[in-house]
Amino acid sequence: MSSTVSSSSLYLAVQRRRNRGLGGLYVVVAVFLLLYAWLFPGILSLGGFSKFTQNWFPLALVTMAQALLMLNGGITLAVGPMVSLGAVIAATTMGGPAGSVGGILLVALAGLAIGSLIGVIVAYLRLPAIIVTLAGSFIITGVALLILPRPGGFVPPWFSEFLAGDGPTAFILLLVVLIAWKLFLATPTGLGIYAAGDNPVGAYRSGVQVERVKVIAFAISGLLAVLAGLFVAAQTGSGDPVIGNPFTLNSIAGAVLGGVGFLGGKGTMRGAICGSLLLSVMINVMFFLGFPPVAQYVAQGLIIVGAVAIPELSARWRKK
Repeated sequence: MSSTVSSSSLYLAVQRRRNRGLGGLYVVVAVFLLLYAWLFPGILSLGGFSKFTQNWFPLALVTMAQALLMLNGGITLAVGPMVSLGAVIAATTMGGPAGSVGGILLVALAGLAIGSLIGVIVAYLRLPAIIVTLAGSFIITGVALLILPRPGGFVPPWFSEFLAGDGPTAFILLLVVLIAWKLFLATPTGLGIYAAGDNPVGAYRSGVQVERVKVIAFAISGLLAVLAGLFVAAQTGSGDPVIGNPFTLNSIAGAVLGGVGFLGGKGTMRGAICGSLLLSVMINVMFFLGFPPVAQYVAQGLIIVGAVAIPELSARWRKK
């Protein structure tokens, strides 16, 4: 009985530490959502909500892909090219002999294979993730251009209608992904991602296979990125070899806004999802307020700097 109580106390303590600072984020997101609903009341309808979640969903996926590696103590600059690769593979295979199911499987396999390869290089060759993924981003972009040199290809209309139609399919898929993450987090590998990111030496001494966990993290990150590309292809009805470029920096911004640290082991996936939501709503609000593009970039930068600086200054103040 006492061991159960101590385990519960430890779990609650860990959750409190992980949730530190998220309360303020939730308040800011709520304020921006209310402002967005006031500026664009149509979001309160089923169709408006569906369109909003469709625009948010790819950013949410790539933010999860980025946050997963940041929690493990790494980072990837290949998220954007992976999104483009997923889109062009879908657009060039779903209308061919492989069919829709075969095209989806090829997209998923490409994400898992490339993510695993990058993970092996980072984990076992001890090379910096930022350098490996930067080099990988150029290679992946080249492959995407070889597959589809210019925007085009074919995505079945029924598939586009299913994912990007008038129904809330994107929101349901996001809930499914979040449930899958919670289940994964309950496994030894899921716990190992946090442990290896927070203290690799301590995790290794505790029996965590640090290299294996890192490879799995990169593989899942690659899968999420190409699935975001698959969704983008469904939205546009075609593939584009450079459509994913903006997602790289936006994925980092979303994760940082959600309180995920660069040094590993700090932050939560729900915080990252909330950060991606804030980024998406913030862009829409500034658009409806008539901000010129230059002002939007400046405002995004200032908000991101503030999101990083305020928790750090608060932590220093508490220590004093």
